[in-house]
Amino acid sequence: MEARTLELVFPNDTNTHGTIFGGTLVAWMDKAAAYAAIRCARSAVVTAAIDSIAFEVPIRQGELVELYARVEKVGRTSMRVRVEVSREDPMDGSRELCTVGYFTMVAVDADGRPRPVAQLD
Repeated sequence: MEARTLELVFPNDTNTHGTIFGGTLVAWMDKAAAYAAIRCARSAVVTAAIDSIAFEVPIRQGELVELYARVEKVGRTSMRVRVEVSREDPMDGSRELCTVGYFTMVAVDADGRPRPVAQLD
């Protein structure tokens, strides 16, 4: 299962250097991971862990940010989701991979308790 989202970096998303706040980008990544996990589990999910995010390439105000999330592994109630972040110059279409992160999402029932997830095909 996968999900793609697109965001535009506005002035209120940036720091004094004109680049995106790390926390804003992590929140966008978390949402993309949740969307992919929801599609996989067909239920609500919560974030259990975030691993290994390195901000390799700065993302600037005015750039498009594409987030691509894919469920890589399914456990009994959890899913490991890889999220790739690319920036795009909307004027010339040039793209660059900026960040990769790994999220562990857990499927939950209506009471917020972990519930089983079907295995990937």
